[in-house]
Amino acid sequence: MTGEQPSDLIRSVSRALRVLEEVARADRPLSVKVIARRCGLNLSTSYHLVRTLCYEGYLHRRPDGDYVLGSQVAERYHEMLEAFERPPRASAVLRHLADASGHTAYLAQLADGRLVVVDVAEGPRSPWLEDLQAGLETAPHATALGKALLLSLPSRARRGLLTGYGLRRFTSCTPASVEDLEQELARLRPGQVVEEHGQFRDEVACAGAVVPGTQWAIGISTRGLAIPQAASARLVAAVRDLARA
Repeated sequence: MTGEQPSDLIRSVSRALRVLEEVARADRPLSVKVIARRCGLNLSTSYHLVRTLCYEGYLHRRPDGDYVLGSQVAERYHEMLEAFERPPRASAVLRHLADASGHTAYLAQLADGRLVVVDVAEGPRSPWLEDLQAGLETAPHATALGKALLLSLPSRARRGLLTGYGLRRFTSCTPASVEDLEQELARLRPGQVVEEHGQFRDEVACAGAVVPGTQWAIGISTRGLAIPQAASARLVAAVRDLARA
Protein backbone atom coordinates (compact mmCIF):
# COMPACT_ATOMS: atom_id res chain seq x y z
CA MET A 1 0.00 0.00 0.00
CA THR A 2 1.26 3.44 -0.91
CA GLY A 3 0.21 7.05 -0.39
CA GLU A 4 -2.21 8.52 2.12
CA GLN A 5 -5.25 6.56 3.23
CA PRO A 6 -8.33 7.82 1.36
CA SER A 7 -11.13 9.33 3.43
CA ASP A 8 -13.70 7.09 1.72
CA LEU A 9 -11.79 3.82 2.26
CA ILE A 10 -14.11 0.81 2.05
CA ARG A 11 -12.78 -1.30 4.90
CA SER A 12 -14.36 -4.57 3.81
CA VAL A 13 -12.52 -4.33 0.48
CA SER A 14 -9.30 -3.48 2.27
CA ARG A 15 -9.71 -6.49 4.56
CA ALA A 16 -10.42 -8.82 1.64
CA LEU A 17 -7.25 -7.65 -0.10
CA ARG A 18 -5.25 -8.23 3.08
CA VAL A 19 -6.57 -11.80 3.16
CA LEU A 20 -5.47 -12.35 -0.44
CA GLU A 21 -2.03 -10.88 0.28
CA GLU A 22 -1.49 -13.13 3.30
CA VAL A 23 -2.53 -16.26 1.42
CA ALA A 24 -0.36 -15.27 -1.56
CA ARG A 25 2.81 -14.72 0.46
CA ALA A 26 2.39 -17.84 2.60
CA ASP A 27 4.65 -20.82 1.86
CA ARG A 28 1.81 -23.27 2.58
CA PRO A 29 -2.03 -23.33 2.55
CA LEU A 30 -3.60 -21.40 5.43
CA SER A 31 -6.55 -22.15 7.70
CA VAL A 32 -9.13 -19.47 8.47
CA LYS A 33 -7.79 -19.19 12.02
CA VAL A 34 -4.28 -18.49 10.75
CA ILE A 35 -5.63 -16.00 8.19
CA ALA A 36 -7.56 -14.19 10.94
CA ARG A 37 -4.50 -13.98 13.18
CA ARG A 38 -2.14 -12.78 10.46
CA CYS A 39 -4.61 -10.18 9.19
CA GLY A 40 -5.62 -8.97 12.66
CA LEU A 41 -9.29 -9.83 12.05
CA ASN A 42 -11.85 -11.57 14.21
CA LEU A 43 -12.74 -15.11 13.23
CA SER A 44 -16.32 -14.48 12.09
CA THR A 45 -15.22 -11.64 9.78
CA SER A 46 -12.50 -13.87 8.36
CA TYR A 47 -15.01 -16.65 7.62
CA HIS A 48 -17.27 -14.19 5.77
CA LEU A 49 -14.37 -12.81 3.72
CA VAL A 50 -12.94 -16.23 2.88
CA ARG A 51 -16.32 -17.62 1.79
CA THR A 52 -16.92 -14.58 -0.43
CA LEU A 53 -13.46 -14.81 -1.99
CA CYS A 54 -13.97 -18.52 -2.64
CA TYR A 55 -17.34 -17.87 -4.26
CA GLU A 56 -15.76 -15.27 -6.55
CA GLY A 57 -12.88 -17.61 -7.42
CA TYR A 58 -10.05 -15.66 -5.76
CA LEU A 59 -9.47 -18.32 -3.09
CA HIS A 60 -9.75 -22.10 -3.31
CA ARG A 61 -10.65 -24.36 -0.37
CA ARG A 62 -8.64 -27.57 -0.27
CA PRO A 63 -10.15 -30.87 0.96
CA ASP A 64 -8.36 -30.42 4.30
CA GLY A 65 -10.11 -27.06 4.82
CA ASP A 66 -7.09 -24.84 4.22
CA TYR A 67 -6.98 -22.12 1.56
CA VAL A 68 -4.81 -21.25 -1.44
CA LEU A 69 -5.17 -18.67 -4.21
CA GLY A 70 -7.92 -19.34 -6.72
CA SER A 71 -7.95 -19.37 -10.51
CA GLN A 72 -9.30 -15.83 -10.83
CA VAL A 73 -6.01 -14.46 -9.48
CA ALA A 74 -4.20 -16.01 -12.43
CA GLU A 75 -6.84 -14.62 -14.82
CA ARG A 76 -6.33 -11.08 -13.49
CA TYR A 77 -2.56 -11.53 -13.67
CA HIS A 78 -2.64 -12.43 -17.37
CA GLU A 79 -5.07 -9.60 -18.10
CA MET A 80 -2.73 -7.17 -16.36
CA LEU A 81 0.22 -8.26 -18.49
CA GLU A 82 -1.85 -7.98 -21.67
CA ALA A 83 -2.89 -4.45 -20.67
CA PHE A 84 0.72 -3.33 -21.04
CA GLU A 85 0.51 -4.05 -24.79
CA ARG A 86 4.00 -5.46 -25.16
CA PRO A 87 5.84 -4.62 -28.38
CA PRO A 88 5.37 -7.12 -31.24
CA ARG A 89 7.76 -10.07 -30.99
CA ALA A 90 8.86 -9.03 -27.49
CA SER A 91 8.69 -12.57 -26.11
CA ALA A 92 10.56 -13.98 -29.11
CA VAL A 93 13.29 -11.34 -28.82
CA LEU A 94 13.71 -12.05 -25.09
CA ARG A 95 13.87 -15.79 -25.69
CA HIS A 96 16.50 -15.36 -28.39
CA LEU A 97 18.54 -13.07 -26.12
CA ALA A 98 18.40 -15.60 -23.27
CA ASP A 99 19.29 -18.52 -25.56
CA ALA A 100 22.13 -16.66 -27.33
CA SER A 101 23.71 -15.13 -24.21
CA GLY A 102 22.80 -17.71 -21.57
CA HIS A 103 21.56 -14.87 -19.34
CA THR A 104 18.02 -14.25 -18.12
CA ALA A 105 16.36 -11.48 -20.16
CA TYR A 106 13.74 -9.05 -18.88
CA LEU A 107 11.25 -6.61 -20.39
CA ALA A 108 10.05 -3.79 -18.14
CA GLN A 109 8.24 -0.46 -18.11
CA LEU A 110 7.63 2.36 -15.64
CA ALA A 111 3.95 2.55 -14.64
CA ASP A 112 2.56 4.93 -12.02
CA GLY A 113 6.02 5.50 -10.62
CA ARG A 114 6.79 1.79 -10.32
CA LEU A 115 9.05 -0.44 -12.39
CA VAL A 116 6.93 -3.35 -13.63
CA VAL A 117 8.54 -6.46 -15.10
CA VAL A 118 6.24 -7.62 -17.89
CA ASP A 119 8.10 -10.56 -19.44
CA VAL A 120 11.03 -12.80 -18.52
CA ALA A 121 13.04 -15.46 -20.38
CA GLU A 122 15.23 -17.47 -18.01
CA GLY A 123 18.88 -18.25 -18.79
CA PRO A 124 21.26 -20.65 -16.98
CA ARG A 125 24.02 -18.08 -16.37
CA SER A 126 21.80 -15.88 -14.22
CA PRO A 127 20.57 -16.36 -10.67
CA TRP A 128 16.84 -16.63 -10.04
CA LEU A 129 15.75 -13.21 -8.74
CA GLU A 130 12.40 -13.38 -6.97
CA ASP A 131 11.72 -9.65 -7.38
CA LEU A 132 12.36 -9.69 -11.14
CA GLN A 133 9.51 -11.93 -12.23
CA ALA A 134 6.73 -11.14 -14.69
CA GLY A 135 3.95 -9.09 -13.16
CA LEU A 136 5.95 -7.84 -10.19
CA GLU A 137 6.82 -4.28 -9.25
CA THR A 138 10.37 -3.55 -8.21
CA ALA A 139 12.80 -0.73 -7.51
CA PRO A 140 13.78 1.57 -10.38
CA HIS A 141 16.69 3.15 -8.49
CA ALA A 142 18.57 -0.11 -7.82
CA THR A 143 18.07 -1.96 -11.10
CA ALA A 144 19.66 -1.45 -14.51
CA LEU A 145 16.22 -1.69 -16.13
CA GLY A 146 14.93 1.09 -13.92
CA LYS A 147 17.97 3.30 -14.34
CA ALA A 148 17.82 3.02 -18.13
CA LEU A 149 14.19 4.16 -18.02
CA LEU A 150 14.90 6.89 -15.45
CA LEU A 151 17.68 8.19 -17.67
CA SER A 152 15.14 8.74 -20.45
CA LEU A 153 13.01 11.03 -18.24
CA PRO A 154 13.48 14.79 -17.74
CA SER A 155 15.35 15.49 -14.50
CA ARG A 156 12.33 17.04 -12.79
CA ALA A 157 10.06 14.11 -13.59
CA ARG A 158 12.76 11.68 -12.49
CA ARG A 159 13.23 13.41 -9.14
CA GLY A 160 9.49 13.47 -8.55
CA LEU A 161 9.20 9.77 -9.24
CA LEU A 162 12.11 8.86 -6.97
CA THR A 163 10.90 11.08 -4.15
CA GLY A 164 7.45 9.50 -4.30
CA TYR A 165 8.79 5.95 -4.47
CA GLY A 166 11.56 6.22 -1.91
CA LEU A 167 15.01 4.67 -2.18
CA ARG A 168 14.88 1.34 -0.39
CA ARG A 169 18.30 -0.10 0.45
CA PHE A 170 18.75 -3.59 -1.01
CA THR A 171 22.49 -3.87 -0.43
CA SER A 172 25.25 -1.68 0.96
CA CYS A 173 25.84 -0.48 -2.64
CA THR A 174 22.28 0.73 -3.29
CA PRO A 175 22.13 4.50 -3.90
CA ALA A 176 21.24 6.08 -0.57
CA SER A 177 19.68 9.32 -1.84
CA VAL A 178 18.21 10.97 -4.92
CA GLU A 179 21.39 13.07 -5.13
CA ASP A 180 23.58 9.94 -5.21
CA LEU A 181 21.51 8.49 -8.03
CA GLU A 182 21.48 11.75 -9.97
CA GLN A 183 25.28 11.87 -9.81
CA GLU A 184 25.44 8.32 -11.14
CA LEU A 185 23.00 9.06 -13.99
CA ALA A 186 24.79 12.31 -14.87
CA ARG A 187 27.74 10.23 -16.10
CA LEU A 188 25.51 8.43 -18.60
CA ARG A 189 23.73 9.44 -21.76
CA PRO A 190 20.14 8.50 -22.70
CA GLY A 191 19.94 5.36 -24.81
CA GLN A 192 23.18 3.73 -23.69
CA VAL A 193 23.45 0.41 -21.89
CA VAL A 194 23.21 1.04 -18.15
CA GLU A 195 24.84 -1.33 -15.66
CA GLU A 196 24.49 -1.84 -11.94
CA HIS A 197 26.88 -3.94 -9.89
CA GLY A 198 25.63 -5.35 -6.59
CA GLN A 199 23.10 -2.57 -5.99
CA PHE A 200 20.00 -4.78 -6.21
CA ARG A 201 21.44 -8.09 -4.98
CA ASP A 202 24.87 -8.90 -3.58
CA GLU A 203 27.15 -10.59 -6.11
CA VAL A 204 24.72 -9.95 -8.97
CA ALA A 205 25.13 -7.48 -11.86
CA CYS A 206 22.52 -6.32 -14.34
CA ALA A 207 22.53 -4.37 -17.60
CA GLY A 208 19.60 -2.62 -19.25
CA ALA A 209 18.78 -0.38 -22.18
CA VAL A 210 15.72 1.48 -23.45
CA VAL A 211 14.19 0.42 -26.75
CA PRO A 212 14.36 3.56 -28.95
CA GLY A 213 11.04 5.26 -29.58
CA THR A 214 9.31 3.35 -26.76
CA GLN A 215 8.91 3.38 -22.99
CA TRP A 216 10.24 -0.17 -22.69
CA ALA A 217 13.59 -1.43 -21.44
CA ILE A 218 15.30 -4.78 -21.95
CA GLY A 219 17.79 -6.10 -19.42
CA ILE A 220 19.91 -9.08 -18.45
CA SER A 221 21.36 -10.31 -15.15
CA THR A 222 24.46 -12.32 -14.32
CA ARG A 223 26.13 -14.05 -11.41
CA GLY A 224 29.05 -12.01 -10.14
CA LEU A 225 29.70 -8.30 -10.51
CA ALA A 226 30.81 -8.19 -14.15
CA ILE A 227 28.68 -8.07 -17.28
CA PRO A 228 30.41 -10.13 -20.01
CA GLN A 229 31.13 -8.04 -23.09
CA ALA A 230 29.53 -10.64 -25.34
CA ALA A 231 26.32 -10.56 -23.28
CA SER A 232 26.23 -6.76 -23.43
CA ALA A 233 26.61 -6.92 -27.22
CA ARG A 234 23.74 -9.43 -27.39
CA LEU A 235 21.62 -7.02 -25.34
CA VAL A 236 22.32 -4.18 -27.76
CA ALA A 237 21.35 -6.42 -30.69
CA ALA A 238 18.10 -7.39 -28.93
CA VAL A 239 17.24 -3.73 -28.37
CA ARG A 240 17.75 -3.06 -32.08
CA ASP A 241 15.62 -6.09 -33.01
CA LEU A 242 12.74 -4.96 -30.80
CA ALA A 243 12.99 -1.39 -32.10
CA ARG A 244 12.68 -2.68 -35.67
CA ALA A 245 9.73 -4.87 -34.72
